[in-house]
Amino acid sequence: MSYSEFNPKSRKSTFDLLGELPGQIVALVKAELDAAKAEFAGKAKNVGLGIGLFVVAAAFAFFASMVLVATAIIALALVLPLWLAALLVGVALLLLALLLALIGKSRVKVGTSSDPDGVTVSIRRDVDALKGVGKYEH
Repeated sequence: MSYSEFNPKSRKSTFDLLGELPGQIVALVKAELDAAKAEFAGKAKNVGLGIGLFVVAAAFAFFASMVLVATAIIALALVLPLWLAALLVGVALLLLALLLALIGKSRVKVGTSSDPDGVTVSIRRDVDALKGVGKYEH
């Protein structure tokens, strides 16, 4: 817009502009929410597809592991009776499951144990310091 096109009579007063402000803010918030919804919908679609592909991959991995277990039994059956080969592979799998369960249990125990210098104690010390109670550094 050039200076020659400017019409001082078309200017709005400050009160008119302030009156329009809430409507413009509402329109801006609605536009931002619509943009966020569109972005979220696109991301959710991709995340859903990715999760679905992971589930299918896990199913194929499960069946492949069963085939490998059967192959191990068949390979051992070449030198041992079939029942003994199946028993040995089954016991080995149970031992592996037990080992993984024990490792998992210890990791959960470490993750859920209370930390004497943890966040809860630190917050409690801060609250005590605000109250003027307990030991704290000045």
